Amino acid sequence: MLDLVLRGRLVLPGGSVTKGWLGIAGGRIVSLGEGEAPDAAETTDHGDALILPGAIDGQTHAGSQWGFAGIAPTTRAAAIGGVTTIVDMPYDHPDPITTVDLLNQKVAAIEELAHTNVALYATIPTDPDPADISGLVEAGVAAFKISSFEAHPHRFPRIGSGAVLTLFEALDNAGLPVGLHNEDQEVVRATEAKFRAEGRTTPLDHSPSRPPVAEMSATATFLELGASLGGHAHIVHISIPEGFDLVAEHAARGEKASAEMCLHYLLFDAEEHMPTLGAKLKVNPPIRSGVRDALWQVIEDGGAAFVSSDHSAWGLERKSSENIFEVAAGMPGLETLLPGFYTEALRRTGSVEAAAALTAAMLAEGPADFFGLEAKGRLEPGCDADIAVLTPGEIVYESARTPEGSAWSAYDGMTFAAIPSATYVNGVRVWDGAIVSAETPGTYARRTA
Repeated sequence: MLDLVLRGRLVLPGGSVTKGWLGIAGGRIVSLGEGEAPDAAETTDHGDALILPGAIDGQTHAGSQWGFAGIAPTTRAAAIGGVTTIVDMPYDHPDPITTVDLLNQKVAAIEELAHTNVALYATIPTDPDPADISGLVEAGVAAFKISSFEAHPHRFPRIGSGAVLTLFEALDNAGLPVGLHNEDQEVVRATEAKFRAEGRTTPLDHSPSRPPVAEMSATATFLELGASLGGHAHIVHISIPEGFDLVAEHAARGEKASAEMCLHYLLFDAEEHMPTLGAKLKVNPPIRSGVRDALWQVIEDGGAAFVSSDHSAWGLERKSSENIFEVAAGMPGLETLLPGFYTEALRRTGSVEAAAALTAAMLAEGPADFFGLEAKGRLEPGCDADIAVLTPGEIVYESARTPEGSAWSAYDGMTFAAIPSATYVNGVRVWDGAIVSAETPGTYARRTA
């Protein structure tokens, strides 16, 4: 007998099934259909709600401030948002994930603490050892991440071009992408110093202090380094349409070049929102002005591999200075990724079916394929029972309503067209308006492709 049957509007790779059902056993989807459902130990009817593959957030920072203990609150936030797998960045406190020993420690924490599945980025030090890189690949990391800008000398260093080439050489034939935080350090530091000297330290000064040329310069150099060795060069966040154009030009040459979009670039505008949200909206690269429609066009044209949140839930005390250069960059996004993207997709397409299909493609299928998570990202027999239930209906988002989450959000006050009402991880319901499972059913999601 099946363990669980879920009823609702199934969002499948080939289209929606209005009165559908999913059969789950042993943590996997084993059957699906329309109309009469088979018997199961438990049946839950979600009515007219959308049943989607659980979102896969390809860019989160669980350990940047709390170390491995941050896996628990971060995956709780994921469950609240209908995200069933996070792909966590390697810049943990106090040590970044550069060796198999450190990776194994993080995996042990995942198995103990995670409410959702966790796939992992690894990184390299400024003088990398190819043996460490090979070991991390064998241990199942989903990708590597480096930065052209130093946010911290040990935890988040700038990786020079020589080390980048070493990384691409060590990954030859492994198939793993290398993601880049794409800002030119010399440009940013020179411009920020000029702004500070001139007393230009307000929230509206953040974007021009990190000008588009800083992104374009770093992106172009990295793409050429990857192309020289046939490596997969990936840009983890681009804030301007010209950056995606540059990636597309390289991909058109047959190079392994790709880029992702972050939700905040699609929903916020610096001129419109920085005056009221201020430091809450500080991210790097910055929110720009007047580019949202052009960035959404990138999505419609297939120019982004997937959409992520870049979730980093700093305490508000890290956002309290009146000097924009003295506050931390980053903001929560796991709870709002799925409803925020679906809402904007619905507004632009005017169709529930089209919006749901685009949401599944950008938040589940795309990242599953990119990170080699073969059993995730789709509602199909044989796939893991990682499922998000999205209930339609206008709601004004308020982070304070879910105290298990991040406690604050730049998305507070936005009206969403739907809200995640239930989240299932490996067939276990972890969210239905509250964190309901005493279990922590999340596991380490190894790259399998």
